[in-house]
Amino acid sequence: MPKQILVVDDEAAIADLVEVYLRSEGFAVHKSGTAGEALACVDSVPLDLAILDVMLPDMDGFALCRRIREGGKLFPIVMLTARVEDMDKITGLTLGADDYVTKPFNPLELVARVKTQLRRYTRYNQGAPAQPEEYDIRGLQISKAAHRCTLFGEELSLTPLEFSILWYLCRRQGRVVPSEELFEAVWGEKYMDGSNTVMSHIARLREKMREPSRKPRFIRTVWGVGYTIE
Repeated sequence: MPKQILVVDDEAAIADLVEVYLRSEGFAVHKSGTAGEALACVDSVPLDLAILDVMLPDMDGFALCRRIREGGKLFPIVMLTARVEDMDKITGLTLGADDYVTKPFNPLELVARVKTQLRRYTRYNQGAPAQPEEYDIRGLQISKAAHRCTLFGEELSLTPLEFSILWYLCRRQGRVVPSEELFEAVWGEKYMDGSNTVMSHIARLREKMREPSRKPRFIRTVWGVGYTIE
């Protein structure tokens, strides 16, 4: 049985676009233009995931997210919005959202995030392994066993060092990894002050991942400390 996805957006063009991409991946899609319609769908359909627009005519997406969680529904929720303020993101995640996508968005990236959330939800319910051998972070997939890395379905040609750097950061997702720790873990040597080795390799990794220099989507620099994948 296909996974059941709810798309809530009062802009029909956007909802239709998302539906096309999700259906092409084999998902069953239910569309709602208002929070009221969405809540009725939540009560009547065994959903696997919901994509909620923040700006709705009868109730904002944050309130809708809260209502869904208060009703005991635990399926993943992805917030979709044109608002980019950090406080909006924090609000959504605090109310029970699992991910946050800003308009305008790449439909392929949105689908990748949907797949990631569904995999995480399935693993959580089945009991996740203590140390997984692969990760899927918002469409960035990396497998240690296969020594393979793809970004939104496109394989990245990484050197062994670049792969090791990316794997180490993914294993520590959400934590800032100091440059010294990263160097010593990957190169197996004592870190020397002033070394630009890590910085240059991170720069090449970002280039291969087509990361924007000012606002990278994956590998973020914490100045004076190190790097993190959130």
